[in-house]
Amino acid sequence: MKSETLYLVYVTALTGLLWVPYILDRIAVWGLTEAVGYPENPKPQSPWARRLMKAHDNAVENLVVFAALVLAADAAGVSNGVTVGAAMIYFWARVVHVLAYAGAVPWVRTLAFAVGFFCQAAIAWQILAR
Repeated sequence: MKSETLYLVYVTALTGLLWVPYILDRIAVWGLTEAVGYPENPKPQSPWARRLMKAHDNAVENLVVFAALVLAADAAGVSNGVTVGAAMIYFWARVVHVLAYAGAVPWVRTLAFAVGFFCQAAIAWQILAR
Protein backbone atom coordinates (compact mmCIF):
# COMPACT_ATOMS: atom_id res chain seq x y z
CA MET A 1 0.00 0.00 0.00
CA LYS A 2 1.32 3.44 -0.90
CA SER A 3 1.95 5.89 1.93
CA GLU A 4 -0.73 8.27 0.67
CA THR A 5 -3.30 5.48 0.76
CA LEU A 6 -2.20 4.47 4.25
CA TYR A 7 -2.73 8.04 5.46
CA LEU A 8 -6.12 8.02 3.76
CA VAL A 9 -6.96 4.96 5.89
CA TYR A 10 -5.73 6.79 9.01
CA VAL A 11 -7.81 9.89 8.21
CA THR A 12 -10.85 7.75 7.48
CA ALA A 13 -10.45 5.79 10.73
CA LEU A 14 -10.06 9.02 12.71
CA THR A 15 -13.16 10.48 11.08
CA GLY A 16 -15.08 7.27 11.66
CA LEU A 17 -14.28 7.28 15.39
CA LEU A 18 -15.00 10.92 16.18
CA TRP A 19 -18.63 10.28 17.07
CA VAL A 20 -17.75 8.00 20.01
CA PRO A 21 -16.75 10.67 22.57
CA TYR A 22 -19.72 12.92 21.90
CA ILE A 23 -22.17 10.02 22.06
CA LEU A 24 -20.66 8.99 25.40
CA ASP A 25 -21.17 12.57 26.57
CA ARG A 26 -24.77 12.43 25.34
CA ILE A 27 -25.35 9.28 27.39
CA ALA A 28 -23.72 10.92 30.43
CA VAL A 29 -25.81 14.11 30.09
CA TRP A 30 -29.13 12.69 28.91
CA GLY A 31 -29.05 9.15 30.25
CA LEU A 32 -29.11 6.02 28.12
CA THR A 33 -32.88 5.95 27.56
CA GLU A 34 -32.98 9.52 26.28
CA ALA A 35 -29.78 9.07 24.25
CA VAL A 36 -31.22 6.16 22.27
CA GLY A 37 -34.65 7.74 22.02
CA TYR A 38 -36.07 10.96 20.66
CA PRO A 39 -36.28 13.35 23.60
CA GLU A 40 -38.62 16.33 23.22
CA ASN A 41 -36.44 18.88 25.03
CA PRO A 42 -33.01 17.38 25.65
CA LYS A 43 -30.51 19.04 27.95
CA PRO A 44 -27.63 20.66 26.08
CA GLN A 45 -24.58 18.50 25.76
CA SER A 46 -21.25 19.56 27.19
CA PRO A 47 -19.67 22.44 25.26
CA TRP A 48 -16.69 20.30 24.18
CA ALA A 49 -19.07 17.65 22.84
CA ARG A 50 -21.03 20.20 20.82
CA ARG A 51 -17.75 21.47 19.36
CA LEU A 52 -16.59 17.91 18.64
CA MET A 53 -19.80 17.30 16.70
CA LYS A 54 -18.93 20.31 14.51
CA ALA A 55 -15.35 19.08 14.14
CA HIS A 56 -16.74 15.70 13.05
CA ASP A 57 -18.93 17.38 10.42
CA ASN A 58 -15.91 19.31 9.17
CA ALA A 59 -13.81 16.13 9.08
CA VAL A 60 -16.45 14.35 6.99
CA GLU A 61 -16.69 17.27 4.56
CA ASN A 62 -12.92 17.38 4.10
CA LEU A 63 -12.53 13.61 3.91
CA VAL A 64 -14.44 13.69 0.62
CA VAL A 65 -11.89 16.06 -0.92
CA PHE A 66 -8.83 14.34 0.55
CA ALA A 67 -10.02 10.86 -0.46
CA ALA A 68 -10.82 11.95 -4.00
CA LEU A 69 -7.37 13.51 -4.38
CA VAL A 70 -5.47 10.54 -2.94
CA LEU A 71 -7.42 8.07 -5.07
CA ALA A 72 -6.98 10.23 -8.19
CA ALA A 73 -3.24 10.48 -7.53
CA ASP A 74 -3.07 6.71 -7.15
CA ALA A 75 -5.04 6.13 -10.35
CA ALA A 76 -2.77 8.56 -12.22
CA GLY A 77 0.36 6.93 -10.83
CA VAL A 78 1.38 10.13 -9.04
CA SER A 79 3.35 9.43 -5.87
CA ASN A 80 6.34 11.49 -4.78
CA GLY A 81 7.77 13.27 -1.79
CA VAL A 82 5.22 16.05 -2.07
CA THR A 83 2.18 13.75 -2.13
CA VAL A 84 3.53 11.53 0.66
CA GLY A 85 4.45 14.52 2.80
CA ALA A 86 1.14 16.25 2.14
CA ALA A 87 -0.83 13.13 3.07
CA MET A 88 1.12 12.69 6.31
CA ILE A 89 0.86 16.35 7.28
CA TYR A 90 -2.85 16.35 6.37
CA PHE A 91 -3.48 13.52 8.84
CA TRP A 92 -1.69 15.31 11.67
CA ALA A 93 -3.39 18.60 10.79
CA ARG A 94 -6.75 16.85 11.14
CA VAL A 95 -5.74 15.44 14.54
CA VAL A 96 -4.73 18.93 15.69
CA HIS A 97 -7.91 20.41 14.19
CA VAL A 98 -10.15 18.03 16.14
CA LEU A 99 -8.32 18.58 19.42
CA ALA A 100 -8.24 22.35 18.99
CA TYR A 101 -11.91 22.48 17.97
CA ALA A 102 -13.08 20.36 20.89
CA GLY A 103 -10.79 22.25 23.25
CA ALA A 104 -11.90 25.67 21.97
CA VAL A 105 -8.45 26.79 20.79
CA PRO A 106 -9.48 29.13 17.93
CA TRP A 107 -6.16 30.15 16.32
CA VAL A 108 -4.77 26.62 16.41
CA ARG A 109 -7.99 25.24 14.97
CA THR A 110 -7.91 27.69 12.08
CA LEU A 111 -4.22 27.14 11.40
CA ALA A 112 -4.69 23.35 11.39
CA PHE A 113 -7.57 23.71 8.94
CA ALA A 114 -5.46 25.92 6.66
CA VAL A 115 -2.54 23.46 6.77
CA GLY A 116 -4.93 20.67 5.76
CA PHE A 117 -6.26 22.77 2.90
CA PHE A 118 -2.77 23.47 1.58
CA CYS A 119 -1.95 19.75 1.79
CA GLN A 120 -4.97 19.02 -0.37
CA ALA A 121 -3.89 21.76 -2.79
CA ALA A 122 -0.37 20.29 -2.96
CA ILE A 123 -1.72 16.88 -3.90
CA ALA A 124 -4.02 18.43 -6.51
CA TRP A 125 -1.09 20.39 -7.93
CA GLN A 126 0.99 17.22 -8.27
CA ILE A 127 -1.83 15.52 -10.17
CA LEU A 128 -2.52 18.49 -12.45
CA ALA A 129 1.16 19.23 -13.11
CA ARG A 130 1.77 15.71 -14.32
